[in-house]
Amino acid sequence: MVETDLSAAEARRVVLGAQGFIGAEARKGGAHAMLRKLGAVQLDTVSVLARSHELVAYARLGAVGRRHVETAYWNSPAHSFEYWCHAACILPVEHWSLYSFRRRAFRERKQRWHAVPDGVEKLLDQVRDSGPVTTADVGGARNGGPWWDWSASKIGLEWLLDIGELVCARRVGWRRVYDLAERAIPAEHLAEELTDEECIVRLTRIAGRALGVATRGDLVDFLRVTNRYAALVDAALESGAAGLVPVRVAGWPEVRKSPHNAWADPAALETPVKGRHRTTLVSPFDSLIWHRGRTERVFGFSYTMELYVPKERRVHGYFTMPVLAGGRLIGRVDPARDGTTFVARQIGLEEGVTAAGAAEAVRDALWSAAAWVGCDSVRVERADPTLKTLLETIP
Repeated sequence: MVETDLSAAEARRVVLGAQGFIGAEARKGGAHAMLRKLGAVQLDTVSVLARSHELVAYARLGAVGRRHVETAYWNSPAHSFEYWCHAACILPVEHWSLYSFRRRAFRERKQRWHAVPDGVEKLLDQVRDSGPVTTADVGGARNGGPWWDWSASKIGLEWLLDIGELVCARRVGWRRVYDLAERAIPAEHLAEELTDEECIVRLTRIAGRALGVATRGDLVDFLRVTNRYAALVDAALESGAAGLVPVRVAGWPEVRKSPHNAWADPAALETPVKGRHRTTLVSPFDSLIWHRGRTERVFGFSYTMELYVPKERRVHGYFTMPVLAGGRLIGRVDPARDGTTFVARQIGLEEGVTAAGAAEAVRDALWSAAAWVGCDSVRVERADPTLKTLLETIP
């Protein structure tokens, strides 16, 4: 395969284009098209300003209605389903068959975090006979202890979801609705039978297109595969079956005994993305920054998610959101809400980024996010004094 040389800046622009952060074209089709472009949108229970899957759409589409986002993800008939990709993710419904390798692996292992309780067949019969259920319909979600202290019924439902007997294709509030896969997934996707190799080949292609330019490690991390499945990723890349082409990105780490250090979507290389970069806050769970090593490699931005760090040990804040502007991550904001006031509890700029150079972009990011979540004022609590003054005086 012929190798393409890219500068670090060229690679970064391809990455941002693939992720939908450049140009008006990226907004066409709304959240529905965005999900298909990204291949996967991560879910998380933490909600600051909004839930992360909503923030992912906002970052790319601007002030899209949150109800519209929910409808684009979960509707009837199903547009998507929830399953394990990089983490718990919303996935396009047409990708159902591609995850059969993982459903088979769960069946073989016979457990995930919990041992499978007796009686899962009765749970399955209940859903078959009475229709979709939530955990509340079958005995509750938890026993009142830590998050892993699930009731037997919750464990059973999650196991049936893991192996593909049940599927979550919509939610009520933040509660999963479990239904039979045969009822919720369109027949043409349900009937498609793929080998493990076919699954991994096609998923590697999807990951490559979503990332734009990626190392082998980036692709494996996107799919969270190990051992023989990671070996199938390698085979798909080297054989060309994944449809990605080798590239050499200046400044990216060299790969031992390999003439190239990354892979790229050929379509992204052939058609450079045009248009302006987005200026926005980025969720910690956004696929742009999933892989922390990749984030540092692409943007020179060292990022640690501190919501799991004890408060006294946090450096940047609980739910620190990077500020994307001009194709770079120029700083980070720890956001909160106080009634209808958007609160920036702490703002930090990256080394080499001046307050004068960043103030307008940071202000735009803050006020745009504030308006989207229904706030009519912004309060900055901690920041460089010069930056704080500029944020208060820029019209």
